[in-house]
Amino acid sequence: MGTFAGATSPARCYTPLVGAELALAPSAQVELPLRPDFEYALLALDGAPNVDDATLKPGPLLYLGAGRTSVTVATGSSSRLLLLGGEPFEERLVMWWNLVARDHDEIVQMRADWADQTPRFGEVRGYDGPPLPAPPMPISRLVPRSRVR
Repeated sequence: MGTFAGATSPARCYTPLVGAELALAPSAQVELPLRPDFEYALLALDGAPNVDDATLKPGPLLYLGAGRTSVTVATGSSSRLLLLGGEPFEERLVMWWNLVARDHDEIVQMRADWADQTPRFGEVRGYDGPPLPAPPMPISRLVPRSRVR
């Protein structure tokens, strides 16, 4: 999605962003070009690549922040990663399950809208099954996270 390393996806998007799957061979080392006006994150899909001297395993998202012109990725074994990036949001956000909002109360409302299958989230096509249920809300209030890496 978007433009990365000189390639532009034909997929339509409405905001400046990038989403790229990276498949790296064993013992690879690459310097990925980044736009300093975007903020980025990497997600390991397979393998355990080394990102700027830190090992990234499947599961957590590694927030890279903004202001970078590149990031170095090295592999011991083959690895697949997902690079996500785009224009930074000005406000602090709350992220929980598959929902992103500005505060706890917005997440509560979004979860209720999802459970009630309101038109807010549109129709999911290509999935042959019932809607995935949202997990229970945590006991404590959700708070916006810092964007510091």
